[in-house]
This record gives sequence, C-alpha cells and structure tokens, in this order.
Amino acid sequence: MKKLFVLNCGSSSIKYKLFDLDADFAVLASGMIDRIGEVVKDYSDGFKLIEKSLKQSGALRDFGELFAAAHRVVHGGEVFVKPTPIDAVVIEKIEEFASLAPLHNPFNIEGIKTMIDHTPSLPQVAVFDTAFHQTMPSLAYRYALPNSLYTEEGIRRFGFHGISHHFLAKECALFLEKKLNECNLITIHLGGGASITAIKNGKSEETSMGFTPLEGLMMATRSGDIDPGIVLYLLQSLGKSAKEVDRMLNHESGFRGLCAKDDMREILAMREKGDRDADFAFSLFCRRIKKYIGAYSAILGRVDAIVFSGGIGANAKEVRAVVCEGLENLGIILDLKKNERDVTGACGLHRKDSSVKVVAMQTDEELEIARQSKIILEE
Repeated sequence: MKKLFVLNCGSSSIKYKLFDLDADFAVLASGMIDRIGEVVKDYSDGFKLIEKSLKQSGALRDFGELFAAAHRVVHGGEVFVKPTPIDAVVIEKIEEFASLAPLHNPFNIEGIKTMIDHTPSLPQVAVFDTAFHQTMPSLAYRYALPNSLYTEEGIRRFGFHGISHHFLAKECALFLEKKLNECNLITIHLGGGASITAIKNGKSEETSMGFTPLEGLMMATRSGDIDPGIVLYLLQSLGKSAKEVDRMLNHESGFRGLCAKDDMREILAMREKGDRDADFAFSLFCRRIKKYIGAYSAILGRVDAIVFSGGIGANAKEVRAVVCEGLENLGIILDLKKNERDVTGACGLHRKDSSVKVVAMQTDEELEIARQSKIILEE
C-alpha cells in the first residue's frame, strides 16, 4: 500500500489528507490542526499531533510508513510549471518567492522543513497554485507598465487557485464526456478567496488574480479590482502608511468592508432580513462575477460550460441564480428548479435549451495534488 500524505500548511493551521495510491486515491484519513502558535506551540508539535491521531485511527503506524508527502505551495513564479520533487535547491527557490506571497509561501516552506525534520529520507513533492496558469499568453499576463518592471523585477500576472481550477477543468471534461484539450470552460472558484479562469482547449488562457491574490473578484476581505490611483490617494492625501493600506485592501475590504461580515451564510441571512448593506455587498459580488463571465466569453469565443465551485459557488444557490440572470444572450440559461439541488459530484444546472452548460461541483485540491504527485513519483 502506497500512502501519500498531502499537506496544506497555513499561517495558523495544517490541513491534511492521507491517500492510498494503490486503491484509486482512497482517503484513509483527513483532518486539520489549527491555532498553531496559540493552543499548539509550533508546526513540529502540530505534526506530532497529526502522527498520533493517524496512529490512533489505525491509518498509519508512523510517518516512516509513508510512501511520500506532497505539499501545496502557493507561489512558484515562472520557475515551477509542474509538480516538482523537493530538494534544497527547490526550497531555496520557493523561499525567493516568499515576498510575492508573504501570507502563504513562508508557511508552506515551514511545513516542508518540518516534514524533512521528522522523516529526512521521505520523498516529497511541491505542487504549485500558480503552475496551471503558466500557459497564459503574454497578452494575458503582462501589465502595461515599463518593460523593465517585467524583465528586471518579474512583475507580471501569475494567477492563483490553479490547483482548484485544474481539478474543476478535468472533472467538467468528464461530465461533458469530452477530452480536456477539446474543452473551453469558465471555472469559478468562490470561497473566502475568489477567482475565475478562462480555459481554452484545456489550458489556462486568462485568470482574474494577478501579481498577488488581491486582484480580480471581490472576496471575503479583499477588495479585488480597484483603480490603483486609490492606493496613491490613500498614501499621499490621507497619509496612510503602506502597511495600513495593505491591511485595508487585504483584510478590511470585500464583504467585511461593505457589510461587516465575511461569511456568505451570515450575509445571506442578513439579506433575507432586509439588511441593505448585506444586499449591496451580495449584489456587487455577483455583478463582478457576471462581468468577468462576459469578458471571458469574448476571449474564448466558444464556451462549453461554466463551473461554480468553492464553498460559495457549490453551496450558495442564490449567488448562482443572480450571476446567471440575464446571460441568455451568451447562451447561459440556468434551470431555477435544478439550481435548488444540493451539489454532490458534478451537477448540471442548465436548461435543456442552454447552449452553455452550467455546472456546480465541490472542488478537491488535495485529490488534485495527490493525482499530480503520483505522476511525478512514479516516473
């Protein structure tokens, strides 16, 4: 039995799943350790708790029984375009990208190093959130800034949530009974973070997140697209510091900035009770998504399906209904009765006369990491 340990290490949590690669990726165990730095001292203690839990459940005797470990790494820059076996050089490169994803990469690295400390000889693989978007053409990833900022500083659009978008594309291709390289899709990942991707012939053609995860759709606490002149105004006219502006745009905007809540379930309940701020935030969120669908439909020319996923996309029928309303001219016609369904697997929610399929499904980033890692590990 080949047991693959998949890890997603964040600033205060470790999410994990244990897969059996010999049993079609059967999940042997899963869980999360949170409040690292508070209740749990550090990552090392977190790993010890996970190992103890796996032993008590019978899923694993100890980490020495593992076949390999695979890690989600948020930012791989232009260097990492596919899953990569981890060594000292790879760790050094990932550390170089930490300044581009300071809320993610340092903790991804911490997880990798802690795993090495626990089982030094264990093969490990890094799977990058940016890798799927490395197929974007330069017309999609370049900004209209001085050339030197790209050639010397590497400032460009990278895109994120690539692991999720890749998973959604492959699952939707199966649902459509088509080969992935024959599919033109718009995949919409809506959770605390939100992004939308135009997929042409199975590859990422455009995506909403950019140099950082701040660009694009409105999110739980991130502003998404704004006029960059606002940043200058905050700095120069209002006297805000760069740190204050960073906090405002990443942690105090989006839903939280507009209605003081950042959980869609609470926002929907407030909206149902007539809360005007909640209704405005909800409506703005849906309008931004709709705007991107229109733009990406123009980029792709032919769209086979749009896919809703993430905690909001798969579960909030209200969001899907408002986003799809009025898109009949693009061939997108939602069946409102089907839209009431609970989403299990890939669910078709479109009317029979819709030329573009409307699909909702749960994403599974850990499974996608496992799938990609297996290919590398067995080469």
